[in-house]
Amino acid sequence: MNTKTENRKITVTALFCAMAYLMTFIFHFRVSFLTLDFKDAILAINALLFGPVYGFISAVSVAVLETLTFGGDTQVYGLIMNIISSGTFVLVCGSIYKYRRTFGGAVVGIILSVLAVTGVMMIANIFITPYYMGVPSGEIIKIIPKLLLPFNLCKSAINAAVAMILYKPMTNVLRKAGLLVGEKAARHNVKSLVMVSVSIIVIILSVLCLVLYLEGAFSITR
Repeated sequence: MNTKTENRKITVTALFCAMAYLMTFIFHFRVSFLTLDFKDAILAINALLFGPVYGFISAVSVAVLETLTFGGDTQVYGLIMNIISSGTFVLVCGSIYKYRRTFGGAVVGIILSVLAVTGVMMIANIFITPYYMGVPSGEIIKIIPKLLLPFNLCKSAINAAVAMILYKPMTNVLRKAGLLVGEKAARHNVKSLVMVSVSIIVIILSVLCLVLYLEGAFSITR
């Protein structure tokens, strides 16, 4: 890989980090010790374009910036959980798409990322959250079906859907700016329009499900 191409990737990755960090300000909602934002959607696009290594570096960078600026009293806990969540998301989708650079590969990678993050965060919450909240692991296990599982599943699904919607317009802008010269990506045609439509439906349904679940979960987390 020549230096010019490497510098271009670093530049674009820095741009994605800035956009993902901005997302934590524009869309940042807290529910008890949980946080909903759309930064993983931006980080996922970076991972799809440049692979899992660049994706993970961007995920760690944004997590550190977020912790330093508004980590509050959950700095260490928030940093660890952010890296686990975002890191899992980008590593899975970036790894799959790296070896299967097709439209189907991108979709499969995104879907598996949702499932992976949901599963990994269940484990992380069971073993890490008790230290932060000062409660037995059993108490965290009790809120998995009513709060943690639906929250993480819906959050990941929303980010996945947003990533699929933004992927084509963002890559088109970067190509016009000369920042993606020589980068291969999945071809987008009628399939992409269908995926965008499906993604919008997923976002709507995920938000509705999340609201309904959280209404019943507030009493548990207080």
